[in-house]
Amino acid sequence: MWAYYVALALRSSGRSKALTALVIVLLAFGVSACMVSYAVFRATTSDPLPAKSSRLFVPQIDNFGPSYTWQNEPPDTLSYIDAVALWKARKARRQTLLYPAIWQVESVDQTTPVMSMHGDAVTADFFPMFDVPFRYGSGWTPHDDAQHASVVVISRHLNERLFHDQNSIGQEIQLDGKLFRIIGVLDRWNPRPRFYDLGSFGSNSNHAFDNAGDIYIPFTRATDMKKDSTSTSGCPTKSGQMDTSNWGAYLNSECDRIDAWVELATPGGVQRYREFLRNYAEEQQHLGRFAWSPNVRLRNLMRWMTHLQVTPRASTLSMLVSASFLLVVLVNVIGLMLARFMRRAPEIGIRRALGASRAAIYRQFLVEGATMGFVGGMLGVALTMLGLWGIGGLFESKIARLVHVDASLLSLTVVVAVIATVISALYPTWRAAQTQPAWQIKINN
Repeated sequence: MWAYYVALALRSSGRSKALTALVIVLLAFGVSACMVSYAVFRATTSDPLPAKSSRLFVPQIDNFGPSYTWQNEPPDTLSYIDAVALWKARKARRQTLLYPAIWQVESVDQTTPVMSMHGDAVTADFFPMFDVPFRYGSGWTPHDDAQHASVVVISRHLNERLFHDQNSIGQEIQLDGKLFRIIGVLDRWNPRPRFYDLGSFGSNSNHAFDNAGDIYIPFTRATDMKKDSTSTSGCPTKSGQMDTSNWGAYLNSECDRIDAWVELATPGGVQRYREFLRNYAEEQQHLGRFAWSPNVRLRNLMRWMTHLQVTPRASTLSMLVSASFLLVVLVNVIGLMLARFMRRAPEIGIRRALGASRAAIYRQFLVEGATMGFVGGMLGVALTMLGLWGIGGLFESKIARLVHVDASLLSLTVVVAVIATVISALYPTWRAAQTQPAWQIKINN
């Protein structure tokens, strides 16, 4: 029976080619515009670490006070005092401190020019916490952190430039004029969004879509080198800035610049760590450091990205504009389908007079709508692929290169087109099903 309805739909489309073509083209443009925007939105809101994101948390402590916070939200990063205190307390299964920096890299090969490379100063748990893959060697140990060891992990990209992708474990390079021994080379690792040092760059930062860094050295060693963060430190002062010429005073100030992460395996562990944060803030209040009640947060990875509004506004805006465009298209499709169906009132009247029920009329015309939706969806697939090919003209290159075509996106394009067309066909079908057989036969006569 359904095949018969499809055959009727194709035969009917042949009799009204212009209206059918117009409906299909309108649908294809509307759905493809939505799918292109959705592809960008999907790429910028994806979970960068789906296997662990629910177990990774960012602790926040308000050390600025009500006069320097916005909507009572603690700063996105921690002061050196608080970060090191939480790290030494070891209340989580794993925990890491980090901040982004830039190093001048010199190879022992004098023919290789000095390079300026981005990276992060991190603690030992950084690598197992974030499932960082290694091509050669491994990360360092907590003992290396305690010893302020001059060891370094480099990216595969930097290893290719300096050592032609050979195993470079045990080799030495200079960072800012200091010798470091290579103990690990990362495999391909470029999480998107780059979530781990988002706090250093604040809300609405495009930094989230930068490539991962090439240099990772122990947090303690970087501090010894008086290496500051490349982000702008936030300080509870009128200027918000702090003079770093006195490094000791800078470390012991309330300026925030350090991202902190903890891994908590169970809901009970999360609750206990939240209580630990509150107790720590209360202790600081009793010591006279904070003049306000404890104000702490503990967000998991996805809530953290939502809090920092990682998704570009352009992506959200284009999604809303495309959805509005599809709505306008569907309104026009309803009008076209109404005209198309009502032109066939004599045919409907005769079918009803021969015993066809209203349910049969509903099935016939909804199948006809779904058939047009399927054809429109197939054309929409081609337009979606064309739109994604030219996405670089609408978004920054580092965002555009995240967008990709896959089977799920193409399947969704067809499904959305079919569902949208069936919904659009509901009212025209209802009007067609109300046709009175006797009245139509009288008119025909």
